Amino acid sequence: MTALSGPMLPLLSGKPPKQLMVLLHGYGSDGTDLIGLGREWRSLFPDMAFIAPNGPTICARNPSGYEWFPLVDDGVALRREDADAARPGIMTFLNDLWTQTGLGPADTVLCGFSQGAMMALNVATAMPQPVLAVLAFSGLFIPSDAFDAERGAKPPIALIHGEVDGVVPAAASRGAAELLSGRGFDVRLHISPGVPHGIAPDGLDFASSFLVAEMVAKA
Repeated sequence: MTALSGPMLPLLSGKPPKQLMVLLHGYGSDGTDLIGLGREWRSLFPDMAFIAPNGPTICARNPSGYEWFPLVDDGVALRREDADAARPGIMTFLNDLWTQTGLGPADTVLCGFSQGAMMALNVATAMPQPVLAVLAFSGLFIPSDAFDAERGAKPPIALIHGEVDGVVPAAASRGAAELLSGRGFDVRLHISPGVPHGIAPDGLDFASSFLVAEMVAKA
């Protein structure tokens, strides 16, 4: 199994972090791209360190980037198999991070975009302990066996999606919200009007407000 690594934004103060955000990039991208979200949030969450690991495999369609799993033409079954295969690497990365920092799931936000959002949702709902929150931009939900058997944790989840996304349709987040809410999850859904496959300012603001509220509730 390839050990994951990628860029990190430590606290500006130089102090040890009190929270962590792990940012999972989209297909064909890398941690350097998504660590930019950490720069957007750094002043809002001054006690949080931001880490953006690269996916485990060079992207088959873009060798300058990485993938969490291959793109498939036949949807759900193969996506689930591939997400299951990618999850242990992310869990090893998280466990190593928690050992190094002395923090744990309750101090950790999982944030992902597109394929990274799929993995953030898959990992968080398969874990036995809930993370602080999940922020899933422009993704879809790939359930695990743990979710199906209701053995997984139920962290608070924000789903953010562009209304006219031509890569992963917004219906994917709407369907995820319905499924997760029906299982007792605290889920918030935001659809950005007129936005394609990307993160718009209103979506970023929604995620920020959601995370602030969750952190205040758990303080």
